[in-house]
Amino acid sequence: MKVALQMDPIGSVNIDADSTFRIGLEAQERGHSLFYYTPDRLAFSEGRVTARGWPIELRRVKGDHVTFGPETEVDLGDFDVVWLRQDPPFDMGYITTTHILEMIHPKTLVVNDPFWVRNSPEKLLVLQFPDLTPPTTIARDLATIRGFKQKHGDIILKPLYGNGGAGVFRLDENDRNLSSLYELFTGMSREPMIVQKFLPAVSKGDKRVILVDGEAVGAINRVPQAGETRSNMHVGGRPEPVGLTDRDREICARIGPLLRDKGQVFVGIDVIGDWLTEINVTSPTGIQELERFDGTNTAALIWQAIERRRAAQR
Repeated sequence: MKVALQMDPIGSVNIDADSTFRIGLEAQERGHSLFYYTPDRLAFSEGRVTARGWPIELRRVKGDHVTFGPETEVDLGDFDVVWLRQDPPFDMGYITTTHILEMIHPKTLVVNDPFWVRNSPEKLLVLQFPDLTPPTTIARDLATIRGFKQKHGDIILKPLYGNGGAGVFRLDENDRNLSSLYELFTGMSREPMIVQKFLPAVSKGDKRVILVDGEAVGAINRVPQAGETRSNMHVGGRPEPVGLTDRDREICARIGPLLRDKGQVFVGIDVIGDWLTEINVTSPTGIQELERFDGTNTAALIWQAIERRRAAQR
């Protein structure tokens, strides 16, 4: 198949951790050809969806992991698969790429389905499963946020469309910074904030469970550094091997059919203790760590799911 990777600059990725790199490497091993471009090079041009980028070859060699062919403009409608894999923030630039890619999908299979990526933000999709999630409020109104804090005492406040642990604050019963943080957030953005009850179980880790076409394939545990609330690997969280619990499987059984039906082939959910906190559909990570821990080749499972979908289309 002809495969295009829409992603952040490939030259600077960590080849031992980046999920898109591992997906591309697996595609090559399965005989697929790769074309790479960054989101700013995507365009709608007189009825065609085009991208300016490079054919590439990947290898697992640090400092020499990619070879670029000649720069060229391609019609993405001629491709079999396009990967929507740039990192958030989930801003209007990101949303615009989903609108443009939707014009070629599903004739060209866009993974994950751009319509449902756009309509399933990480921190909003979970709201469809209130019995699986911790107490949560989404609001811009300070009185509402204060009322939530008065009720639950120890809370987490974070941007609704943030990523990688950026802008995440814990405000315990004795904290006096809510008003200042509210002024900071509202001065930077017109978006509401998300507030959740703090879960003490995060000290034991924030589990990333990987689902492929709606089925759980494994998990890693991300343990925060000492004195840190956030467990994201972007901010120093330590990945550790972990198994799936009965509660994890219950959560996946509930959300899996929805993800599969909406074309979300590769998803990473976050579970703290017994609670689902996020459903990551934009650019989930963790497959390389899972492969190192228990040998699960998640990239191969992802490509098997994509190949099945292409075969069904044909």
